[in-house]
Amino acid sequence: MRRAFLRLPSPAIVIAVLALSVALGGTGDAASSLIKSARVHAGPRGPRGFTGKTGQRGPAGPVGPAGPVGPAGGAGATGAPGAAGTAGSAGPPGPSGTSEFAEFYALMPSDNASTVAVGSPVAFPGDGPQNGSITRVSASSFGLGEVGTYRVSFEVPVTQAGQLELMLNGVALPYTVAGRATGTSDITGDSLISVSTVNSILEVVNPSGEITALTITPSAGGTLPVSASLVVQKLK
Repeated sequence: MRRAFLRLPSPAIVIAVLALSVALGGTGDAASSLIKSARVHAGPRGPRGFTGKTGQRGPAGPVGPAGPVGPAGGAGATGAPGAAGTAGSAGPPGPSGTSEFAEFYALMPSDNASTVAVGSPVAFPGDGPQNGSITRVSASSFGLGEVGTYRVSFEVPVTQAGQLELMLNGVALPYTVAGRATGTSDITGDSLISVSTVNSILEVVNPSGEITALTITPSAGGTLPVSASLVVQKLK
């Protein structure tokens, strides 16, 4: 069964009733009774209205605590090569190469016509290429003009078994001794010597204490004169 509800009187009707009551000399109780009698219970809830428009975004809240570190991602693709950097400053100069050198030689025949006595030097009277302070003092002695380290190589064809060594300023250098026990091939030596005074004197000698004078072989192995040579290079 459907219930009927009495609608409230409109404000205009209420005002009219009140005015009539006053005109009739009433106290207004009639109007009040009329309003009270017109009260009814609220009807059922109406259907939900449409959703209103979204309001403006509120201010940002405070930053929350940092979350745990996530797992490492995979390696990315290799990037393009960067631009070339600027050239670095030049390094210090390197050590200089051999700048002083000299070669002295003998040809047999007719150089070294006599045997080289024990304690005597081999003669190298010929001059080869030279540069710097390495100079000739005599046919068998040579000046080393500067302090430093020198490389000295010699090659002398000798008929007998024998030995040769370097002498610096009249002092034999035992570690430079080179010899040959048999045969008639060259005696060769190659050593480094340290020079501590300027204008030192270098010689290749038949060492003191030997018993045999040495024959510097002429035309060894053929008909042409054969050479003996002394090469000196300043290393530093």
